[in-house]
Amino acid sequence: MAAAGAAVAPGAPAHMIRVWDIVVRVFHWSTVVLFTLALLFEEPRLLHKTLGYTLMGILAIRIVWGFVGTPNARFTDFVPRPKSLLGYLRAMRAGREERHLGHNPAGGAMVVALMLTLAGIGLSGWMMGLDAFWGKDWVHGLHEGLVNLALVLVGLHVGGVVWASLRHRENLVRAMVTGLKRQKE
Repeated sequence: MAAAGAAVAPGAPAHMIRVWDIVVRVFHWSTVVLFTLALLFEEPRLLHKTLGYTLMGILAIRIVWGFVGTPNARFTDFVPRPKSLLGYLRAMRAGREERHLGHNPAGGAMVVALMLTLAGIGLSGWMMGLDAFWGKDWVHGLHEGLVNLALVLVGLHVGGVVWASLRHRENLVRAMVTGLKRQKE
């Protein structure tokens, strides 16, 4: 029996269900590619700006999808309340955390942190091109600081994915490619 919000995937093994829809998966991997390319190519400026604006466009789509998308894509499914997050982190530390079909509370908090950081990077990058903020050191510093924060968050995210994959014996990277995870026990 599929869990609430998940769909049996046609052609998939019986124990696998669709958790991540195409919008979530395309957003995730497009963000990885666009952020990496923007980080690598500060010049030419037009390329850097195009990558950034494209990333902001897909972020806007993902935010809308967080309200109207499939059940596991909705913010109501994965944005944790502080009490839930703290309880999950305590259970993790004790080695007793529950496996989640969608994002666990720590993963959900990370999604929110990454999305807010990306939005801040995009906003500060856009501001740097405005006459009102042209040459303002604080705007450039904010942009660079948010990029550095994003890199730290990405490192924590990747570490969390590796840890959860090992802990719960499932390949979360593959799940974000295929959209499939094994049903909850």
